[in-house]
Amino acid sequence: MRGFAISKRRSACLLFALVALASGAAAQDLDEAFDRDVLIIDAAFACLRFDIWLAVDREQQNRGLMHVREMPATSGMLFVYERNATRSMWMKNTYISLDIAFARDDGRIVNIQRNTEPLSELSIRSSEPATYVLELNAGVTEAMSIEPGSRLLWGPTLDAREDEE
Repeated sequence: MRGFAISKRRSACLLFALVALASGAAAQDLDEAFDRDVLIIDAAFACLRFDIWLAVDREQQNRGLMHVREMPATSGMLFVYERNATRSMWMKNTYISLDIAFARDDGRIVNIQRNTEPLSELSIRSSEPATYVLELNAGVTEAMSIEPGSRLLWGPTLDAREDEE
């Protein structure tokens, strides 16, 4: 019975992702430097939609959200790497506080660093190997009950098999 509930919830999240493909307004300089997409997070109590910028190559990943002074509440940046590895981020030249979530190749969030300090050079690390790093406005993960174990539904993560527990 539990397997049916998970499949039904996942189907609802996927449908939500397809319906929500229209994107909101964004900073023009980010739009020029990064492709955009929609990300759904299967969180504790809901499926949540975010408009994201994709950082997929080294140049984009080095830039990230540096010099950004504000970001819409339902926006973020997804760093996409080719394989699982321990990831490290910093806030150098980043003027807004962020929540940084690290996720495995199946999209499952392994840890979140909340309310990061703007302009800090302190290393923020994944607790285990990660393929994705999601940056959202500070406070969003707590307010929306996004926790370790929540799942990012985007691109390759949609094809990953659900863990049977």
